[in-house]
Amino acid sequence: MKHPVSTARLDELAKTIRSKNAGVDRITFDVIFPTRAAFDRVVESGVMSRERIAALYRIPEARITDFVVFEPALAIKFTIARTRPSGSPGDGDIFGAQQYAPLLALEVPGVGDG
Repeated sequence: MKHPVSTARLDELAKTIRSKNAGVDRITFDVIFPTRAAFDRVVESGVMSRERIAALYRIPEARITDFVVFEPALAIKFTIARTRPSGSPGDGDIFGAQQYAPLLALEVPGVGDG
């Protein structure tokens, strides 16, 4: 018998969601989970894949230079190429520290209790 599917927001499952510069032309993102269960739930759901991240950020997949599921640290890390160098005219986030916001409300399906 199948259980009903419940969803949780990524910010409810992860202990750390952050973005920061990775040099002047890239922004890197880290999503770190407190438990193996939370990590597995997100990885198995497929909501954090290269394709899904590109769609979430409305960018071509080619701008995602790296995408790593790092099991020993219960973490998912990806890096996006900037469209302009950090600190250049028109750059709205010099440190790249405000780019993680779309990840917060990402809905992650999972099996409910009942």
